[in-house]
Amino acid sequence: QVQLVESGGGLVQPGGSLTLSCAASGSIFRINTMGWYRQAPGKERELVATITSTASTNYADSAKGRFTISRNNAKNTVYLQMNSLKPEDTAVYYCNAEGLRASGLIGPFNAWGQGTQVTVSS
Repeated sequence: QVQLVESGGGLVQPGGSLTLSCAASGSIFRINTMGWYRQAPGKERELVATITSTASTNYADSAKGRFTISRNNAKNTVYLQMNSLKPEDTAVYYCNAEGLRASGLIGPFNAWGQGTQVTVSS
């Protein structure tokens, strides 16, 4: 089993900043891609940003120029630095990781965190 635990959400004023963290643990052989997704009330879950093990990144248009994704491979941790936050960034943010697990035989995994609430409001 692979577990993801997010932290860093909260309430912030428009224009403010937050940094989310997500740590993966368990029977991990290798993590390929880690990413952040978000889901606002009444909307579908959407991609925010992803990062590969070689630090190649991909951002949603809404995140470009404001959000920065990074990771620490030694700690199996991914971060999302969010600047210039807007009310429309309000959502539950979910961490995702995919790779190979090593519980007995090596096999693929795709894991999600429990989500962390980000609220942007004055």
